[in-house]
Amino acid sequence: MANRIFKTGESREQPSLLPARIEDYVGPDNPVRAIDGFVCALDLAKLGFGHADRGAEEVGQPPYDPADLLKLYLYGYINQVRSSRRLEREAGRNLELIWLLKGLKPGYRTIANFRKENWKALKATNRSFVLLARELGLVGGTIVAIDGSLFQGDASKASIFTRRRLGEQIARLDQEIEAYRKSLEDNDATEAKKPGTDRAGGDGRGDGGDIGAKVAALMAKRSRAEADVARLEESGETQMSLTDPDARLLVKNGQGIAGYNVQTAVDDKHKLIVASEVVNDSSDVRQLSAMAKAAKEALGAETLQALADEGYYSSVELKACEDEGIIAYVPLPEANARLEKQGRFALKDFNYDGAIDAYRCPAGQLLHPFKSRQKNVSGRVEIRYAARGVTCRSCPLKVRCLSPTTTYRTIGRWEHEDVLERHRARMQGAGELMRRRSGIVEHPFGTLKCRAGYRHFLVRGFDKVRGEWSLMALCYNFTRALNILGFDGFLAALAKTLVICRGILAALLQYIQVTPEALWTNIRPPLPIGRFVPA
Repeated sequence: MANRIFKTGESREQPSLLPARIEDYVGPDNPVRAIDGFVCALDLAKLGFGHADRGAEEVGQPPYDPADLLKLYLYGYINQVRSSRRLEREAGRNLELIWLLKGLKPGYRTIANFRKENWKALKATNRSFVLLARELGLVGGTIVAIDGSLFQGDASKASIFTRRRLGEQIARLDQEIEAYRKSLEDNDATEAKKPGTDRAGGDGRGDGGDIGAKVAALMAKRSRAEADVARLEESGETQMSLTDPDARLLVKNGQGIAGYNVQTAVDDKHKLIVASEVVNDSSDVRQLSAMAKAAKEALGAETLQALADEGYYSSVELKACEDEGIIAYVPLPEANARLEKQGRFALKDFNYDGAIDAYRCPAGQLLHPFKSRQKNVSGRVEIRYAARGVTCRSCPLKVRCLSPTTTYRTIGRWEHEDVLERHRARMQGAGELMRRRSGIVEHPFGTLKCRAGYRHFLVRGFDKVRGEWSLMALCYNFTRALNILGFDGFLAALAKTLVICRGILAALLQYIQVTPEALWTNIRPPLPIGRFVPA
């Protein structure tokens, strides 16, 4: 036998008595089989996917099965392929996808429309996986960490207008229009001084017509800007986008993008996303109670501890959490830092005595409440407490207590201040919990943004963006669960907890060397997630 310089493959022309099967190219422990098993376990009609309840008696060209398109998207998002055109190409050349779709090759429009039209169903699928994680014991259900991250939308900063920017644009257009009008007047005056000369010039072409057209274009542009201002005033919005109607110019930590703020609640046991929402407000201050309540419902917990950073601090939100049986841990903002920097006493230096309903100042004097109540700028109803002017004027500590223009000290107390007092007491010993917070909630964002590269959305509008985010979160949770349980454990768990098509289930379980019951009680220990793409 002659020596070969290199290893060579089989000839493409070589006939075979028994052709290779596609099944032979997909290993028994390939994660694509887990995708197939999971989707077949879902009741797509109940989740709301279009055409899922189509009957055999219907006439016309049959559509693609939504299960096949969902498998395609799950595979794509797990493997960083999101574009509908790229998914179309992969369906014709990727052996794993050829196996998964059984040779189907949907067009890119069909693929794109599935994502746009089934956004509600995608959200429901994401929620169903969280319920599955509960059944598998992958969530602790006692502690969640909440945070938000900005994602770029399918819009540019230049496409987003504020009232101020529209006003500046109108003023700039007025200047340009005035300049062109002056140019027209100068042209008219010059032509008038040249008797016998045609206004259009010797060659029949003059600047007047061009300038008139430019003025008309500027006037039309100005009218559109005025219409945009009127639309903002009518809607009460502060911004509008000409590309994505729901994208906003968001700024956080000095970084500004045109896009959305993605809020997540992450369980502390295995860092799975149990609740999420997409908003277009750069501030997190009004998101705490909604996210904590959604997490509590998803986990089916009686009580829940919610950890968040200082940006979520709001007295109203803390009370809403307490009303829902949620114990919130949010660092107190340095609201009184200005007084402390001036060397003056802040609110924390005054002690409230509930027995007599009065505050005691650092000098030991009492501040008594006014009978009337008033609303502050944030809408909270407050009770004002004031000291006696005679006492304050003669107090040796008045320099550290009063401003130069006031004669007595006043303090505002919220009508539900006891909620904040309990919160302040909790935060005294919450150092360890707050140190854990970032490690819990930043894990999904770090994985999605840095490892998967998902920093922007491909679709426009709240509904479609929320559907795409549901795909991202579902694929993160799916990969995380697969890495924790292992392939065999994941499939056995599906067999244990979900009603799966019998034929698919039998095909899947033939690759498992032990019975599902044995796997259920002997699941391999959790594996650290090595990467976003399962290998």
